[in-house]
Amino acid sequence: MLYETCARAEEILSLNVPDLDMEFRRALVTEKGGDRAYVHWETPTARLLPRLLAGRTTGPVFLADRRAPAAGRRAPALGDICPDTGRGRLSYPRAEYLFKQASTLHDPHGAGYTLHQLRHSGLTHLAAKGRSAAELQAKSRHRHLATLGIYVRLGEETSARITAENDEHHRRHRR
Repeated sequence: MLYETCARAEEILSLNVPDLDMEFRRALVTEKGGDRAYVHWETPTARLLPRLLAGRTTGPVFLADRRAPAAGRRAPALGDICPDTGRGRLSYPRAEYLFKQASTLHDPHGAGYTLHQLRHSGLTHLAAKGRSAAELQAKSRHRHLATLGIYVRLGEETSARITAENDEHHRRHRR
């Protein structure tokens, strides 16, 4: 879901089940700064979400693997506990740890990947498929085009292709 939406991990991890619009494959997230916006996902996420939710209609989308403490200093807010299972919302550090463990074998450095790298990869792959900077900005909800530079490094091949496609003087004229 992080890869397909190009959303920030905090935005996705803070989703509640009612925030999901399964019919239109989108979710209403709270952005940095508190604004609300939709993120959109593709078929793989659409197929996995019903299995993840297992019929739940309330509570957090992503849950920790054990029940949340009911009282004490470490007890989460009621909105961060699933009323059906009693499990707490999955935290960023725990999600990061689990993802690093699951991706260690695929990382050439053996350290595993970070959650933010899913956002980075999603944007990089969209750019490589020819999406414009404005489209990437809309997908990622970056406020300024300049901040996309850290995600999109297309290289010399892209520059050469763009130049060749726009070189009007190089084209043959039809007679």
